Amino acid sequence: MTADTLDDAPAIIIDDTPTAPVLDIVVPVFNEEVDLARCVRQLADFLDTSMPYSARVTIADNASTDSTLQLACNLAASIGEGARVRVAHLDAKGRGRALKATWQHSDAQVVAYMDVDLSTDLNALLPLVAPLVSGHSDLAIGTRLTRSSRVVRGPKREFISRSYNLMLRTAMGASFSDAQCGFKAIRADVARGLLPMVGDTGWFFDTEMLVIAQRAGLRIAEIPVDWTDDPASKVDIVKTATEDIKGCWRVGRALASGRLPVADLRNSLGRGDTGPQVTGVPRGLAGQLVRFCIVGVASTIAYAVLYLALHSVAGAQAANFLALLITAVFNTAANRAFTFRVRGRDDVAKHQLQGFVIFVFGWALTAGLLLLLHMWAPDASKHIELLVLVVANLVATVLRFVGFRWVFRTARRNPTEMVA
Repeated sequence: MTADTLDDAPAIIIDDTPTAPVLDIVVPVFNEEVDLARCVRQLADFLDTSMPYSARVTIADNASTDSTLQLACNLAASIGEGARVRVAHLDAKGRGRALKATWQHSDAQVVAYMDVDLSTDLNALLPLVAPLVSGHSDLAIGTRLTRSSRVVRGPKREFISRSYNLMLRTAMGASFSDAQCGFKAIRADVARGLLPMVGDTGWFFDTEMLVIAQRAGLRIAEIPVDWTDDPASKVDIVKTATEDIKGCWRVGRALASGRLPVADLRNSLGRGDTGPQVTGVPRGLAGQLVRFCIVGVASTIAYAVLYLALHSVAGAQAANFLALLITAVFNTAANRAFTFRVRGRDDVAKHQLQGFVIFVFGWALTAGLLLLLHMWAPDASKHIELLVLVVANLVATVLRFVGFRWVFRTARRNPTEMVA
């Protein structure tokens, strides 16, 4: 048996059998000649004995330089009964490239992938696939970060994984819990609409796909898994983390500028209506609070620096007014884009005007407390003044959050522009 060759504009993969399987599991590999045979045979045996759907294993070779490709072809030829095995070859490296090429051109109903080391217990495969076959969900991901998951790995990788997913939740409003678990599946029809929008070809592919899917209103099922870390993993943690941060920045900018047409994807997949909301329960309150606090900390630092710089020139009251005014403009813009996910230029002036009204209230509160301080302690140093002003600003911040939720209430009703 020969391997089908794929590139960034892949040809359709030819299968040796005429009937399309329900499930196509892609196993991306790069120089895996040691573990490949054992893992693929174990996976094929599991599919034969425990999977009620017809299934196929696609070994996607990522430009291996050892004997991985030839070994994969031999496996595909020797495993002829039950679960079928085929091989695809890419001349360029990249897990994302392999998944994008094989998934988009698969004839299966559901496409999935797992790492070749089989770190994830295969008993989670049927729960992963079932909601996609039934049509209940669009994507399904394994998660190692729920209480019901059983995970064996070192504290370093545990810390990195949880920190990365916390960053996704705060910076990108992600609602999924584990972006990097190598155990995912997607309906093939959804993949054909979603994957052309995914630009990454490496390890960030999973995260980018999930972020875009969430913004498009797709339903993502999360399946707790049992997972054992592979001590021989070839993943360069530092390099991967750096690429992930760059990827977050790139995707965030694309979403903010409207270059990613998630609204069109939502409509093409029939996800225009997100369903009823529960009366009295604010959408995305926890995520908004975290992002609002991040903006607030940055604004407070900027305010303090401006106040101390202007104090000797303009005096306490003028320095307070100017520092508040300057930071208020940037605070409103940052909360509009970052905290409440409002995109585009519509109503920018109106939102800034409403933000100015909130600023006036905050300024009145701080100016009043500053006046009381001078009446009670006329010789107070500028650092004592700053302390009183920071406390007053904290009180004003709570009211500012409530005010901003009112300011951006209309924009939040449009689910194509933001995800809480």
